[in-house]
Amino acid sequence: MTTEEQEDETTPLDDVMGDIQRELALRVAEADRDQHREIYDALEDE
Repeated sequence: MTTEEQEDETTPLDDVMGDIQRELALRVAEADRDQHREIYDALEDE
């Protein structure tokens, strides 16, 4: 069981994992935009 103090501390591994999660989210979002480009373009034109 973790204490409240331990929950606030981050380790270097936590930082790296957070960076990886952000990068993956950005890549998925970019791939989605590329795959659905015509929809995004149509929304911009409205």
